[in-house]
Amino acid sequence: MSENPSEITLLRAALAAAEARAAAAEQELARTRAVISASDDVIRHLRLEIAKLRREQFGVSSERRARLTLQLEMQLEDLETDIAADRVKAEVQAPTSGVRAFERRRPGRKPFPEHLPRERVVIKSPAACTCCGSGRIVKMGEDITETLEVIPRQWKVIQTVREKFTCRDCEKISQPPAPFHPTPRGWAGPNLLATILFEKFGQHLPLNRQAERFAKEGVEISLSTLADQVGTCAEALAPIHALIRAHVLAAKRLHADDTTVPLLAKGGATTARLWTYVRDDRSFAGGAPPAALFYFSTDRRKEHPTKHLAGWTGILQADAYGGYNDLYRADHKPSPALSALCWSHARRKFFELADIKATARKGKKVAEEISPVALEALSRFDAIFEVERGINGLDAQARRKARHDLVRPLVEDLHDWLKAERSRMSKHNPVAKAINYMFEEPGRWEAF
Repeated sequence: MSENPSEITLLRAALAAAEARAAAAEQELARTRAVISASDDVIRHLRLEIAKLRREQFGVSSERRARLTLQLEMQLEDLETDIAADRVKAEVQAPTSGVRAFERRRPGRKPFPEHLPRERVVIKSPAACTCCGSGRIVKMGEDITETLEVIPRQWKVIQTVREKFTCRDCEKISQPPAPFHPTPRGWAGPNLLATILFEKFGQHLPLNRQAERFAKEGVEISLSTLADQVGTCAEALAPIHALIRAHVLAAKRLHADDTTVPLLAKGGATTARLWTYVRDDRSFAGGAPPAALFYFSTDRRKEHPTKHLAGWTGILQADAYGGYNDLYRADHKPSPALSALCWSHARRKFFELADIKATARKGKKVAEEISPVALEALSRFDAIFEVERGINGLDAQARRKARHDLVRPLVEDLHDWLKAERSRMSKHNPVAKAINYMFEEPGRWEAF
């Protein structure tokens, strides 16, 4: 069959154009791979930096660090959004250009929680075979694709109707009593009150932000009205707080700690404190249910824990903060508390010196080298913690025997090794300061 020369020319031109498009697509795909790879490196770095900032609980620069953490999280969100768009772009271009699609290794998505309700939507099946048109088709199985969905918050007004009746014999009026309400003369339902409290104290969303969100949803509630509801709820929940306090302070052993929280004030934010006292007897097979008692203060003065634990005595497991010292005094009533210092706080100081900073910023000089002494200290700490995890939940007698036989030799070896290492260090060495944190309180670390 003869071919028209003009057709051959057109085919060659079309082939050349297709090859050019394929080459351009391959170049674009290569650039996309490079962008994704670079974004991966930056994302890994940002995640390490954010994790490190979140671990740092204390310090004079806590407000600046909080702002830096927020900025890093926003930058990380933008990068992850961009890399998702680049990945989709690469997958779309690859089939059309004949270039093998680039697949970035990433962990598989976790399945959706089993407790979420499932809504089954069945796509209508064909009544006949899509290949030959036969109506003799039998179901052999099905494929299910799950999509996570959310139902937006809905507002409603509940009208509680109390009908009035009059008696034709005595001419008296009867009416059922008004239903109970959590707050006096309350207009907000219990679910709305719980939402306001959780958003404020659980999600740290100020009331003015809540009022703005409610207004956008078509419900205007003033800031002063929300504040009144929070105050009345606090008064209504006071008896429950008193019961929790009585239960926690009835324990013979407490875990205590305090953490910084930002406090909005005129001219900016200040650093306040949230004090936590935990009763948890599960580690030694105790029968009492666990509970936590919280207190808030605008500072970290020592009178706060003294006031919180007034009249209590027992074993207090906490860090080496000097504000607890009044509880250990001989004149403390009804008797001095016994200090058992927290090993997690001591381990954290070595962990910060052994952090993997070398992998946090590729291609840049590391400000501080990882301390081999800190790494060895972490290994010794973890050996002790491993034994403790193994005896968790046993009764007190079994735990005491295991600690005497297994933990005591590890603690003594750690003490001797830290003492030898400290003798070879300058007092300004950060590792020496971490060691001194343990040696400044002799005997209190072994109290556990």
